[in-house]
Amino acid sequence: MSALTGGPATAADEAAIRRVLLEYCRGIDRLDLELVRGCYWPEATDRHGPFTGTRDEFIDWVGPLLGRQTMTMHHLGNVLVDIPAGHDVADAHVAVAESYGVAYHVGEPAGDVRWNYAAGFRYVDRFERRDGRWRIADRITVIEWVRPWDADRDRITKFGEHLPRRDRTDPLYATLQAAAVGETAAVGETAAVRETATVRETATVRETA
Repeated sequence: MSALTGGPATAADEAAIRRVLLEYCRGIDRLDLELVRGCYWPEATDRHGPFTGTRDEFIDWVGPLLGRQTMTMHHLGNVLVDIPAGHDVADAHVAVAESYGVAYHVGEPAGDVRWNYAAGFRYVDRFERRDGRWRIADRITVIEWVRPWDADRDRITKFGEHLPRRDRTDPLYATLQAAAVGETAAVGETAAVRETATVRETATVRETA
């Protein structure tokens, strides 16, 4: 254990922090900027390549860049969450997360390395917990490597009709909505069945009496 850390985060804190990291990746790849915004505290700072600024300034900067892409895909690998030295691991309100990742970018025109590249990176984040919620308070994006990368976007049309979208028409959101409706319907059906059974039982008791 490093002298700079008080120990690893609890399993619950690490899971909550990892969830924020994954929501960030989803928001970036689906171009859901409000989801991205919700991963940071309002006064958070982000140092992302040539950009340095606040959360809202980052959203204003990255949005148009993402709009130039036809696809992005962010993969996270190793995620290590530490509680800084001097903080209570069992009741931590500050944590540092180091996340390794690879991001793929596709844009127009094809072959233009400004928009078609893969990058290896690390997110070095200071998280803070407020009112029971973990969010990013400060981020440094460390670029480890960059290389040209291209994808055959035309071929994906051969794999069926459920194609990726960078908005609320993506299959993800349709699935989430359907699951919510299905769950509500199931609860309603269960309640109706129970109500019918109760009525029948009451009627049976009355007839017996």
